[in-house]
Amino acid sequence: MSLHPPLHRRALAGTAATALAVALVAGGALGASAAPDGSGRSTLRALAQSAAGLKIGTAINTDQLGSNTRYDQIAGSQFSTVTPENVMKWDAIEPKRGQFDYTAADELVRFARQHHQLVRGHTLVWYNQLPQWLVDLGPFLTSKQTAAILKQHITEEMTHFKGKIWQWDVVNEAFNEDGTLRDNLWLEKIGPSYIEKAFRWAHEADPKALLFYNDYNIEYAGPKQDGAYALVRGLVRKGVPIDGVGFQTHLDTQYGIPDLETSMQRFANLGLRTAETEVDVRTTLPVTATEQSAQNAGYSESLQACLLVRACISYTVWGFGDAYSWIPGVFAGEGSADLYDANLVAKPQYFALQSVLRTAKGVPHRS
Repeated sequence: MSLHPPLHRRALAGTAATALAVALVAGGALGASAAPDGSGRSTLRALAQSAAGLKIGTAINTDQLGSNTRYDQIAGSQFSTVTPENVMKWDAIEPKRGQFDYTAADELVRFARQHHQLVRGHTLVWYNQLPQWLVDLGPFLTSKQTAAILKQHITEEMTHFKGKIWQWDVVNEAFNEDGTLRDNLWLEKIGPSYIEKAFRWAHEADPKALLFYNDYNIEYAGPKQDGAYALVRGLVRKGVPIDGVGFQTHLDTQYGIPDLETSMQRFANLGLRTAETEVDVRTTLPVTATEQSAQNAGYSESLQACLLVRACISYTVWGFGDAYSWIPGVFAGEGSADLYDANLVAKPQYFALQSVLRTAKGVPHRS
């Protein structure tokens, strides 16, 4: 999950007529479609499968599972994949060195199995949300010791979930905006090879899982995308077991909609799969009619891009209910980024996605 806004500032909400036209074409009569909360042929899941075999997913707040019936109903019926928001990250999995806690993550996997869903694992190697014991120990570790700790963590977690995870975000957010590698514990102690090592160790632990590099703002052409592309191309040429690239796709109505089709196709041309992994479209509050139409356009166009790139195998929204969104706590004065409102009532964004999927028959089927 990105905590940083895009640097690109071509105003999306500033072209209201264009945004509204896109929303109406993509969304149809917003709010008029059926079954936003239950099962049936009109769910996002069913429409995506029918249109192109696309997997459509959501990040899950596991605190709500089993305690919020409406949340469970939407999560289980609308989506074909689920991603844990936090419970597979290092600080949750190994809060004390050598003591692994899979309770919440296992519950998510059970929920997915019960609802015939696939699971995206998130995330094995990140600079953020490290357990305090590792933060404290980090400055005193040698390169060899750091590599051993990283390998042990990847191997332990992936072995625990072996055969249960469809895609893993192996390395998350390794780049700065200028295309250089982000300064973090792994780069400082191991060097740039930590990325290659992580993918090799992950593949050894679960050879059947799809292994992804995941980042934000690589949706936009520029230094960061170029840096990620150079890294991934190098990994592919060396035979490193990387299967795909995840485009987080955190959008904001203040900024332009990126040319996601071109960006994803660039990586797909390397023989890789792509995915949109953390989609949401935030806006300034309160939401105006112009901003609402811009949000609809952001969702519609991002989904259309995935459908147009055959290598794009999944489209995941980062949570679906505004009451549980990460946005207000990070971006002051912004929110309303999700498909459902605070009462878990479907919003126009939901129907915009539904309409795109209804009209997507005939696009290449995912394999």
